[in-house]
Parts: sequence; structure tokens; C-alpha cells
Amino acid sequence: MKTARATKPAFADLLDDYAGLCRTFLPRPIRTKAEYAAVVEMADAMAVHEPDFTRDQEDYFDMLCRLLEVWDREHVTWPDLTPLDMLKHLLEQHGLSGVDLSRLLGVSSKLGPMILRGERSITVEHARALGAHFGLPAGAFIE
Repeated sequence: MKTARATKPAFADLLDDYAGLCRTFLPRPIRTKAEYAAVVEMADAMAVHEPDFTRDQEDYFDMLCRLLEVWDREHVTWPDLTPLDMLKHLLEQHGLSGVDLSRLLGVSSKLGPMILRGERSITVEHARALGAHFGLPAGAFIE
């Protein structure tokens, strides 16, 4: 059985037109883990250059992301996390502390650690700031 494999071209080597990108790696519905890995590899190779995309590169990258989203919806189960658990996880993954959380929210240096200990709640304004910072919907941070 033939498996899909993406080559990791340097960004400068990527074509800037949609048809050319499709000749490099044709986006198709993902049916196997190998195909998923190939799409991830191509998307990752492009992702670090996203601000410099041409319109066609942007459309192509969007197509890859949509294919990944469809696969994830059908094959990935996410653990039930409370908004506070998710916030703690995100902070840990980004190497941020409670004081960093305070700075991110634009509040007193004591409030971030209090939120993390569960002594204070995440407000709607906090949720908006967190969503903007982490690229998630604000609702992800509200009970």
C-alpha cells in the first residue's frame, strides 16, 4: 500500500501559486494516520512562515488546516478539562507563571496566582485576554 509523504521544502522553495503548491503536495481527504502525518508535516513546514504568505499560499495552508480539523473531529478525543485546568496547562506549556498571568491580564501581580489557586474566578474580560493570547475562543476559559 502506498503511503502519502510530504517533503519538507524550504519556504523559499515553495511555489507561491495554489496550483503549484498542489503539484508539490496534493491536499486530499485524510483516511489514514500516514496521510494525517504527511499533511501535518506540510502544514508545519509552512506554518512558521504564515505572516509572509501570498494569497494562494494562505488558501492552500487553510485547506491543509481544514483537512486536519476534520480528521481531529472524527479521531481525536479531548479530555474534559475545567477552564482553570486548561489555563494551568497552557501556562505550563508556555513556561509562564502566575505573575506572568497577571501581566498578561493587565492586573495586580497577586491576582494571577490567586486565579491559579482557585481563590478568584476568571472574568469575561480575563477570558477575552486569554483567548486572544492563546488563540482560543474566550468561552474556553469560562465555566
